[in-house]
Amino acid sequence: MHRCAILSFFMELTTPALLFPAISLLLLAYTNRFLVLAQLIRQLHSSERDYYQAIVQKQIVNLRQRIALIRLMQALGVSSFIMCTLSMFALFIQQQRLAAAFFGMSLILLMASLLTSLYEIAISTKAIEAELADIYDRGC
Repeated sequence: MHRCAILSFFMELTTPALLFPAISLLLLAYTNRFLVLAQLIRQLHSSERDYYQAIVQKQIVNLRQRIALIRLMQALGVSSFIMCTLSMFALFIQQQRLAAAFFGMSLILLMASLLTSLYEIAISTKAIEAELADIYDRGC
C-alpha cells in the first residue's frame, strides 16, 4: 500500500482535533504554575528582608531558572497548538502529507513541552528541599 494512502487512512480532521483539549489543559496548568511562582516571588520580595535574606539568596537562581523553563514550556505548548491547527487546516484543504507533517511537529513540540515541564518539576522539588533544610537547621 502506498505511504500516502496509509496516512490518509489514519489522518482525518478529528485526529489532530483530539489534541486540542489536552493542549489547552496543559497550557492552563503551565499558566497556573507561573502564577504560583510569581506569587511566591512577590511574597519573598515583601517579606522581612533580614530574616529571609539567606533563603532568598539561595533561591533566586532557582526561581529565575524556573521562570525561564515555564516560559519555554508555554512557548512549546503554544507552538504545538499552532502546528495542530495548521494540521487541521491542511486536512481541510486536502493536503494529507502536509497535515501529517504538521501533526508530527505538533506531537514533537508537545513532547518537548512535557519534558521541559518534568525538568521544571525536578528543580521545584530542589527548592522545596532547600526550604525544608532551612527549617530543620533552625530547629523547628
